[in-house]
Amino acid sequence: MKNKILSIFVFILLLASCTKDFESYNTDKKNPATTPGDPLFTSGTIALVDQLYSTNVNLNVWKLFSQYWTETTYVDEANYNVLSRNIPDLTFRVYYRDVLRDLKESRLLISEEAPILESDKIEKNNKLLIIDIVSVYAYQQLVDMFGNVPYSESLQVEDITPSYDDAFTIYKDLIVKVDNALTGLNDSYGSFGSADPIYNGNVASWKKFANSLKIKLGIAIADADATLAQTTIESAFSGAFTSKDDEAVMEYFSYPPYQNPLYDDLVASGRHDFVPANTIVDLMNQLKDPRRSAYFTLYYNATLDTFIYKGGTYGVRSSYAKYSHINDNIQVSNYPGTVMSYTEVLFYLAEAAARGFNVGQTADVLYYNAISSSILEWGGTSADITAYFLEPDVVYNTADWRKCIGTQSWLASYVRGFEGYTTWRRLDYPIFTVAPRISGYDQIPVRFTYPVNEQTLNADNYYNAASAIGGDIMTTKLFWDKF
Repeated sequence: MKNKILSIFVFILLLASCTKDFESYNTDKKNPATTPGDPLFTSGTIALVDQLYSTNVNLNVWKLFSQYWTETTYVDEANYNVLSRNIPDLTFRVYYRDVLRDLKESRLLISEEAPILESDKIEKNNKLLIIDIVSVYAYQQLVDMFGNVPYSESLQVEDITPSYDDAFTIYKDLIVKVDNALTGLNDSYGSFGSADPIYNGNVASWKKFANSLKIKLGIAIADADATLAQTTIESAFSGAFTSKDDEAVMEYFSYPPYQNPLYDDLVASGRHDFVPANTIVDLMNQLKDPRRSAYFTLYYNATLDTFIYKGGTYGVRSSYAKYSHINDNIQVSNYPGTVMSYTEVLFYLAEAAARGFNVGQTADVLYYNAISSSILEWGGTSADITAYFLEPDVVYNTADWRKCIGTQSWLASYVRGFEGYTTWRRLDYPIFTVAPRISGYDQIPVRFTYPVNEQTLNADNYYNAASAIGGDIMTTKLFWDKF
């Protein structure tokens, strides 16, 4: 990825530095130059992963909403105040302007290319379908944040007041788009090559990701439409991730501007805004979870004269010096950005099996495999796994599978805040801490409110969307959130 990002950077600099006279000598007037489509795919994909990992409270509060972390000084976001900083507006803008717009422009430019060789035609088609897959991932996130969102009329420069599509209808179309991509991708040929920051142009890997994404889409709607969920997942599981080697991961680097946003926000900023929350630390202490040493640092308790894992009370000012901290290994500049993990897929399949879907293995086997995968991923050993499986609250319970799978999937998603938050919303586990500025458990938000700008610039469509979902408030449940 280093070379491809640098190439894009140099390309942009060259364009910016050219004078009019210089351009007149280097322009083929019969074939005017345009920005290539590949770098726009790169930039859109990087913007997506950057957004997933950012912990800048102006852009991404999901590590707080998932109660993995809490704040040390300014606790508005941990108490679900998203309006003071216009967080929904800024998040909405990143997804539409920086991610989806770049992907759309990339698609338009690549569509206009006129390949001569048959192999070039196939590679062009592969590129277009991969763009569709990444766009599906981004749109699913938008729906899971807001509910109904602009979709069929989105990203049109001439239309600044797009209508909002029904969230479930969007989901159905996203599933169709992934199916189309799986049908059309040809893994005997290449695609973006080094312009692909996730799989380096490997089409076979993108097919595995697409199948895994189908599982993710299917499991999300399982309580809304069990039949569609089942057919979606059962048609995808055999082609999905089968090991950690298949994961969708973007590598970051140890120098700016290609560092993980976590490093920028936690280290380079010179600030100490976050500590692990008691919600996750207390639960992991109770379970004697072997991943604690990879998630957190130890805190010296002078009263007990011993080192312990101690989380700050969620939503309450928690002095940085008095609690465990985020593990240093997570704060390194080249910490990889995982888009989808093998562990995540195993938990989805465990849930699918628990619902009675045919995914090749039983729910308990998939559940234990998912936990094992997570422990190994975080540096644990087989001995750690064996000991952990003896903990009574870890043992799989068929009658209470939502609690088992929900809790363990949430624990495994640490750092990936939106995944943890979505797991909690779908399965209602683990039990969260009630922040001090809300009145009760039922007031914990389950969505973002729509951007304030939409209320003023796209008022008619905004009010229609708000009415359609049952009110533009943070406690309005999304269509798939039935419990």
